[in-house]
Amino acid sequence: MQATSHWLNTMGDSFLPRGGSAGIAHLSNYTVEYREWGSGPPIVLVPGLAGGLNLLGPLAKHLSKNFRVICYQLRGEDNCFALRQGFGMTDLVEDLREFLDYTRLENPTIYGVSFGGIIALEFASRYAARLDRLIVQGVGAQFQPSLFQKIAGAVLSRFPLPSDNAFVNQFFNLLFGKAQAQDELSDFVIRQCWQTDQSVMSHRFQLVETYNLHDKLPRIRVPSLILHGEKDMLVSRRNLMNLVRGIPDARLLQLPNLGHLGFVTHAETVADRICNFSMIEERALAGAI
Repeated sequence: MQATSHWLNTMGDSFLPRGGSAGIAHLSNYTVEYREWGSGPPIVLVPGLAGGLNLLGPLAKHLSKNFRVICYQLRGEDNCFALRQGFGMTDLVEDLREFLDYTRLENPTIYGVSFGGIIALEFASRYAARLDRLIVQGVGAQFQPSLFQKIAGAVLSRFPLPSDNAFVNQFFNLLFGKAQAQDELSDFVIRQCWQTDQSVMSHRFQLVETYNLHDKLPRIRVPSLILHGEKDMLVSRRNLMNLVRGIPDARLLQLPNLGHLGFVTHAETVADRICNFSMIEERALAGAI
């Protein structure tokens, strides 16, 4: 199920970064679209459960002032028939490893949001030598479902929905962390999320429902920044602190008044925090040398 092309093209284009370059990487199991903006130290953005790389456009726009920003599409985003291969979280992690090989990125910073944060954490636990720093947002040490998440997962997996469905749109709006006016920003978020096929959202929901990273966190041996929106209703305080305490070199940064989609609604603020984190780590490295 895809939203109509007319609806997709109506609102929100101002949030997408201009310029940059687009590329195609031929990986073992799919051909991935990716885009790059800016110059400087490389940072790879890993998209969330819905919306693909375009939902990260506002953040990429601000990060590109200080970084070479690379964002890629997860398997299934552009081709829902990829689900026939029956891939899981391990496969998505290997996709990221292969993508870094293809683009010759030896030690980038990796920043994953929500579902992409789980991929980034799994990747860092297996391939700590392949990244310089880790940043995640909107994720905890394991899945702790709320009632709304359970209902949303059940609806996505069992009922075919028309595009611009009121129930799922309300779920997207919940991610803002507060009542959101029906404006260009909310239209942008909903429009981008509906570009992800419902079957792909459902599959990713099922992968999320089984993840538990407690035993893997000690293997993440890179400086890590855990960003958390103060009004993120999908990650409990306990789950968040289990993540922070489980990673040997982790720093928690609270984002006041931000929800799960803080990287969209307050992209400039999030980008500034990432820049500050990078500068602090560079100073620490210089001091150690």
